[in-house]
Amino acid sequence: MAKITYIEFNGTEHVVEVPNGLTVMEGARDNGIPGIEADCGGACACSTCHVYVAPDWVEKLPAKDPMEEDMLDFAYQPDAARSRLTCQLRVSDDLDGLVVHMPEKQI
Repeated sequence: MAKITYIEFNGTEHVVEVPNGLTVMEGARDNGIPGIEADCGGACACSTCHVYVAPDWVEKLPAKDPMEEDMLDFAYQPDAARSRLTCQLRVSDDLDGLVVHMPEKQI
């Protein structure tokens, strides 16, 4: 289980424990955290679970695969270094302490 901090665009923080094996997107969905819409349900077919990963976490996460890279082109104001789709981040003990920031809106 990993403790993940989701920070809304307005600065509101939500710290939740997410079971290993789920995705960061599922952790937000299951805990009612606003700002991650996940319209495609985690199929990497949209960009509505886009977040900005805290700078100190960028290098700790697995690399983006080509499908995630393509979908991030459709995200609201993507950042080449920090943008990730939370449906592509599988939770493990290695993600304990992860901090993600939601964009102003999802598109």
